Amino acid sequence: MRTSFSQLLVSGLVCFFCANSLWGQSITVNVGAGEISLNEAFTITVVVKNDQLKNLSGFPKIEGLIKRGTSSSTSTQFINGQVSSTQSLTQNYVAQRQGTFKLPSFTININGQGINVPGKTIVVGPPKQRRRQVDPFANDPWEDLFGNRRGNEEFMDVKADAFFALTIDKSEVYVGEGFNTSLALYVSDQNRADMEFYDTSKQLTDILKRIRPSNCWEENFNVENIKREQITIKNKRYQKYLMYQATFFPLNSEPIEFPSVGLKMIKYKMSKNPSFFGPSRQEDFKTFYTQSKTVSVKELPEHPLKKEVAVGDFQLIEKISGEQLSTGESFSYNFKIQGNGNISAIGSLNLPETDRFDLYPPNIQKTINRRNGRVSGSHSFGYYAIPNEPGVYDLGDYFSWTYFNPRSEQYQTLKSNISIQVSGESKKNEAILATDLGSFYDIIDLQENILTNRHQYELLKIFANLFILVMLALTAFFIFRK
Repeated sequence: MRTSFSQLLVSGLVCFFCANSLWGQSITVNVGAGEISLNEAFTITVVVKNDQLKNLSGFPKIEGLIKRGTSSSTSTQFINGQVSSTQSLTQNYVAQRQGTFKLPSFTININGQGINVPGKTIVVGPPKQRRRQVDPFANDPWEDLFGNRRGNEEFMDVKADAFFALTIDKSEVYVGEGFNTSLALYVSDQNRADMEFYDTSKQLTDILKRIRPSNCWEENFNVENIKREQITIKNKRYQKYLMYQATFFPLNSEPIEFPSVGLKMIKYKMSKNPSFFGPSRQEDFKTFYTQSKTVSVKELPEHPLKKEVAVGDFQLIEKISGEQLSTGESFSYNFKIQGNGNISAIGSLNLPETDRFDLYPPNIQKTINRRNGRVSGSHSFGYYAIPNEPGVYDLGDYFSWTYFNPRSEQYQTLKSNISIQVSGESKKNEAILATDLGSFYDIIDLQENILTNRHQYELLKIFANLFILVMLALTAFFIFRK
């Protein structure tokens, strides 16, 4: 009789929840409790039902509290043939001291939708002493009706359809050539295991220490929060959780080794005989491991500038203030290197010495962009110059830059294509006359224009020395006599 009543009660409640559940898409933001202890975290949780969390503007700052990692979870339910999915992302905040803090009202953009969240006062009290939880169903006379006692629950392991991978877009590169690396967890849309991230920030810190190669220049894409996107691999759909992305540029020809690393996840075991009020799952852990990988590095071909050149695919963008000039008339010229590669490795231009121009040290501007799995940007040199001689000048004879292109596997040179025509008189002599000869020549006009005998000063020196010797001898005589 108790069994039929339990079945009837469960069936009725399931029908009620099915009729009222939100099978449509919904987005909510849940703010944590207003009173916490010093050893508890204050949380803000974004919950997306029946949709993917595609983009998020970021969680607010709280004065007096610091952000301490995020956690996310995804669950899928099958009820009466209908599928309901829930994805949540939680930002944890930790207080450094006791007191009262204010969470101001804020707006957070989730999947292009602005959600207004009211402010809240947070009271942080003294740390709580952890207590052992008491089983609420111990000695419960209704345990047979609402589920077995927890100690007698049986749980089964559900296989996770997921993997952890370190992805590299090139297996062989030249010295100085960049290759993209990403670290992500891939969870199949057909996955039935209930999983959550576990202490992700600490784990990533240890993982990155192991996989970052010491013989490479790193351009980090700064993935601050785990990014989720849907991808297809071999006709199978996955949710990709990107945790780290960077482009590495080898500094020498040593092979680059990436060891196998593991990511520990919370993975729940499911109850074999779920009851309405009994626990439906049991917390467990599973570690997913990446495969070790190696990137081979080739030496650059022989070239006089082999040790100095940058490696990449670059173009020249140049600009000049005018091409018809007069001697003594200043002009500005900008030599801008733009493209894909290690922008940080671009050095200065080696200009030939010339007296036909007065060239001043350049203004340098550098821009680095990290997006779509590659590093690009520009490095520009802004020159200010004054021509001293008339004539026609090809600026390519003065401004050029050599690099190695890994696509063509050749050294290439970017040269100016601008010619200038200078008219007027030579300014070389004016430049010489205008040169400051220094303080020595400035005092010439202050000296007497009278010839003197140099030898008379030598005689004076001799008499002075003799006088000093006589005085020293007399002094010594009186001292010994006493």
